[in-house]
Amino acid sequence: MDFTFTEEQQAAAEAARGVFAGVAPDDVPSPALTRGAVADDFDRALWARLASADLLSLLLDEEFGGAGLDAIALCLVLREASKVLARVPLLENSAAVAALQAYGGPELKSSLLARAGRGEIVLTVAANGRTGHDPAELAVTARQHDTADGSGGSGGTDRAGESDRARGAGEGYQTGTADGQGVGGPGEPGGAEWVLDGVQTVVPWAYDADFVVVPARTEDDRSVLAVVARGHEGVVLAEQISTTGERLGELRLESARIADRDVVTADGAWQWLRALLTTGTCAQALGLGERVLAMTSEYVGKREQFGHPIASFQAVAVQAADRYIDLRAMEVTLWQAAWRIAAGTPGALPASGDVAVAKIWASEGVRRVVQTAQHLHGGFGADVDYPLHRYHAWAKHLELSLGPAAAHEEALGDLLAAHPLG
Repeated sequence: MDFTFTEEQQAAAEAARGVFAGVAPDDVPSPALTRGAVADDFDRALWARLASADLLSLLLDEEFGGAGLDAIALCLVLREASKVLARVPLLENSAAVAALQAYGGPELKSSLLARAGRGEIVLTVAANGRTGHDPAELAVTARQHDTADGSGGSGGTDRAGESDRARGAGEGYQTGTADGQGVGGPGEPGGAEWVLDGVQTVVPWAYDADFVVVPARTEDDRSVLAVVARGHEGVVLAEQISTTGERLGELRLESARIADRDVVTADGAWQWLRALLTTGTCAQALGLGERVLAMTSEYVGKREQFGHPIASFQAVAVQAADRYIDLRAMEVTLWQAAWRIAAGTPGALPASGDVAVAKIWASEGVRRVVQTAQHLHGGFGADVDYPLHRYHAWAKHLELSLGPAAAHEEALGDLLAAHPLG
């Protein structure tokens, strides 16, 4: 195990710092003052800059125009993104293309990966299940059957280059290419298709992404990943709003027919994708926590009481020191999990054990960091003209994303029971 970053990984982090240098966390209305979503779309200008810096294709192989880097490089970039609360689907898009590259078929790869790496299309992942507490793959059923007339999977869409970004709230809508094909288009005559039914809740960027990667469960109890075009027939979206003020979507699949080539059936694909998403969420929590602690340090160093900076008071210093320890624990467990995913090295526990430990620390650590920051800032912490309240809202969202600490503690306990140590 070596946590020294390679030159390529460090270069990715440096490029990310350059791209995010001009991003302000309060460029959109405060979620505390907004009834609905803070914006109709994610930051498309920032997305274009990320594409120009080749940061959307980090995990793609050279044949798809990528740099061929790993989960560690992605986490370094996500760490920088969260310091400025970057409003882009960087984690979801990167994780989705990485999973499709590792487990998808040739036709699916050729139709999506290069375009996603260039920022021409956007992918997201439905990873929270029906309620946010149950396994995501159990929220949708997938059944397969042959099609004699080749009509399966109709209603697909390829929205790259569209100027009219059709939108809908609480209802389904369709768009398509000139020939009606692209991913999710008509199947081959006499081929097979999949029929999906179920609900996935709080899907990030659901109204803005072109395709959603949806985990589902088959009749023989296997997990598959279906790549579903946002405007596909049988897809219905209902608006949800996160604590950050971002627009999420409840995704309903009502007998949505998906071409066989757009479904990934390889063993372990969903488990690997979820592990990468969870680890990336931990990287976001770390970056956010580091920025919040830096803000707090700057504030307590200037704020004076009784003629002295409050940073010189023992009670303040001890609280800040405890939060620094939280961040270092979050950091070491994050790199352990990212390294296990990147290297594929066997250990005493499966890699999912390291991911669970990282998420436990990330969930509890980021909550403690922002709570201490609010306390030490006093009234400034709640002032909507000061950005700390935004970081608090994002921290709460990250704490609960893909399962709170308790859920991962339970998963870790199950792993320890199945793989006794010593």
